[in-house]
Amino acid sequence: MNPTKMIGILLIVAGGLGLAFGGFSYTKETTGMKVGPLELKVQEKETINVPLIVSAGGIILGVFLLVVGKK
Repeated sequence: MNPTKMIGILLIVAGGLGLAFGGFSYTKETTGMKVGPLELKVQEKETINVPLIVSAGGIILGVFLLVVGKK
């Protein structure tokens, strides 16, 4: 398979996921306090929002790459 087609398909899938979910979250563990050998760990939930225009742009670019890849 042509690398251009593969990138186009990945962009379409990523854009579709961005439209469907609107973003993603992950958990980050940090050290809140450290006193000698004792450590207090804190888990923070981070959320990253994917703008609608970025998702739509990924789909459009992916379709463009698939069309260009056929030529």
